[in-house]
Amino acid sequence: MKIKKNVAVSDSGFVFNPTTGESFSVNPIGMKIVEMLKKETPTQEISNYILENYETDAPTIDKDLYDFIEMLKQYSLIEENEKA
Repeated sequence: MKIKKNVAVSDSGFVFNPTTGESFSVNPIGMKIVEMLKKETPTQEISNYILENYETDAPTIDKDLYDFIEMLKQYSLIEENEKA
């Protein structure tokens, strides 16, 4: 899965969906996840990155990453090309 091509993402974490006109802000870890999704990084690699770089545990990452990706889907920011 990846962020849709027409979705604009700024370096400061501002996300704009021109299809709906909606805009969102994400925190630094959300921005890193969005960047990785733009590069079509598999979700397992994203989980591993977070585990290695932040003080958290695997079950928390799995739940929070799943919730974040579901939110991106809900706002039509993701196009799916593989199973998560």
